[in-house]
Amino acid sequence: MPVVHSFDPPDRFVAGTVGEPGQRTFFLQARAGTRLVSVSLEKQQVTVLADRIDDLLDELMSSEETESLIPAVAPLDLEDSGPLDQPIEEEFRAGTMTLSWEPADERIVIEVFPFNEAAVVSPEQVDEDFTEPEPEEVFLVRITAAHARAFVQRAAQVIEAGRPNCPFCGGPIDPDGHLCVRANGFRRRS
Repeated sequence: MPVVHSFDPPDRFVAGTVGEPGQRTFFLQARAGTRLVSVSLEKQQVTVLADRIDDLLDELMSSEETESLIPAVAPLDLEDSGPLDQPIEEEFRAGTMTLSWEPADERIVIEVFPFNEAAVVSPEQVDEDFTEPEPEEVFLVRITAAHARAFVQRAAQVIEAGRPNCPFCGGPIDPDGHLCVRANGFRRRS
């Protein structure tokens, strides 16, 4: 049976970073009272999670079956631009994530499972009977729709706070510039 780090609801649930742009480590962090859990993940995982939450909330808003009030934007009183809570101690590195809506409790449910190399399936294993091993830990967060919109808003700000993108190739520009393929290999500066 896995260890479940459950927050129902958390006092705070945010995405944040540690480090300089280009060298940042991304975290999901939940706090309830003095209990704090931080899970590291990739920038792309934060982007996908925020996008999926936003899409789910939009679907719920347009569904005639939804009885809950789903805000179209993050409520101002839930805006959170503060730094991650200290100490930041990685519980595990995120792998698979699930997202769902519980209409009875009117909550978005986010489950994050640790990255497991044993669960990486090779093309040869696709045809075999492959069962994913039971995770040792689960990070489980249940939040209201309003808090979910606030999470999405903050995640977008965290993602945008990184290195600027090159207007030609879309790749990130380091402080020293970068070699731009679309500019025939010339070094572009920001």
